[in-house]
Amino acid sequence: MAKTSVPQIKMPLTGNDAGAYAMKQVNPDVVAAYPITPQTELMQEFAQYVHDGDVDTAFITVESEHSAMSACIGAAAAGARTMTATSANGFALMWEVLYIAASLRLPITMAVVNRALSGPINIHCDHSDSMGARDAGWIQMYAENPQEAYDLWLIGIKAAENHDVLLPAMIMYDGFIISHTMEVVETLPDDAVKDYVGPYKPAYAMLLDEKPFTVGPLDFHDYYFEHKRQEIEGMERAPAALAAAAAEYEKLSGRHYGPVETYRADDADVIMVALGSTAGTARYVVDVLRDQGKSVGLMKLRTFRPFPHGEVTDALGKTKCVVVCDRVASFGAFGSPTFMELRSALYEVAERPLVINYIYGLGGRDTGPDLLEQAFEEGLRVARTGEIEQHVSYLGVR
Repeated sequence: MAKTSVPQIKMPLTGNDAGAYAMKQVNPDVVAAYPITPQTELMQEFAQYVHDGDVDTAFITVESEHSAMSACIGAAAAGARTMTATSANGFALMWEVLYIAASLRLPITMAVVNRALSGPINIHCDHSDSMGARDAGWIQMYAENPQEAYDLWLIGIKAAENHDVLLPAMIMYDGFIISHTMEVVETLPDDAVKDYVGPYKPAYAMLLDEKPFTVGPLDFHDYYFEHKRQEIEGMERAPAALAAAAAEYEKLSGRHYGPVETYRADDADVIMVALGSTAGTARYVVDVLRDQGKSVGLMKLRTFRPFPHGEVTDALGKTKCVVVCDRVASFGAFGSPTFMELRSALYEVAERPLVINYIYGLGGRDTGPDLLEQAFEEGLRVARTGEIEQHVSYLGVR
């Protein structure tokens, strides 16, 4: 870890605690929330901060997640720094409004505590909720542990509010695995956080601007295309804003956050790609297999939107086989979302690696080191023979 410019305060926090604590330090103007497992504790903790007078946030309890995001849109359009959180079915109930928040260029920040979508009903972790909205126009970042849940929340706010971007951001972390697991988290002092995110300066604010303007009017074919193109340009500028926010944060915290993170991958014949908490397990398996003389490495994909195709190509372009592990099924598609994105990014590499896909952990199915070792062994076989027996497989399914 790099040298820090401010003291770090070590605290025992779950992922939900870490998210709530980051929100408390930022002191947003408005938070709208509706409870759903495993997100509930995050907003419950923040509600306690409101009750105790630690923040002066207007905390709105609504009747549904659709209403929560609708309230966030109204608050953000009025000129307020606005936040919320959700999971799974509640996230799905927001569906219509997610697109509206992005289309109106409102930099709302939201924690998505990943949980499987029904049915059958399931309250445990997979990435089917947030991956389903990968094209909703939101910045998406996946945290590996409570530390990253805290840090990425702050980086996400700063990047989303950048006037070159002005798009909402969602920070994902695995339900129960991260949300309810307590670890030592290094936090920044309150004043350092406030200085880092800075005062909120909306580009447009209905209650603050003297010149009248409309928000969300009917948009026919004469302008809709152009407005979508502007939204695309905002997303295209997001990588630079994320990099700048992360670089400034690294000076404060000593922790570096790029869109991808590699481990023992420079000379690896096989590189596994993983998101979220599974990256920690994969890192352990890499060490075990390296001790056996096997040439393996890891690439953790932290930012999914905007997809970091350049960084992915740099990290994977010289290996022989890539093993993509995704905690989500994309029904009817050729592979999972990360598999499809990654193969597209690698398409024009001169000697591109072979890519295989493992779907794992749906509905919270435990995926331990033994299963990831199986996936690595198949990758080593593919690297050795140059032959793929099955592009898409299922890890740990009976």
